[in-house]
Amino acid sequence: MICDEYNPGTTIQKIMAKEALVKEKTDEEGNTWTKVYFGGGEHFRNWLDQCRELGEVMVEEVDSTGYKCFERAGEKLYRIWIKVGEPKEGDLF
Repeated sequence: MICDEYNPGTTIQKIMAKEALVKEKTDEEGNTWTKVYFGGGEHFRNWLDQCRELGEVMVEEVDSTGYKCFERAGEKLYRIWIKVGEPKEGDLF
């Protein structure tokens, strides 16, 4: 994702508020995906392992511009998406 709307005057609070609005997306095949995680590092790897146990997962790299700690460390940011499917008989939710 290219962060073309970023400018040096933008606060981290505004950047995080914008990210909080990203909750769901539809792929080119019409499948719906729900965002379950945003971050990086070891937490990302732990979340990814757990999410893979729950179903089909998609990982999206996110531009770290504006997230100073990630920028300085050269660390990447990610979103983890889980595919939303039809509930099956016996599902708890």
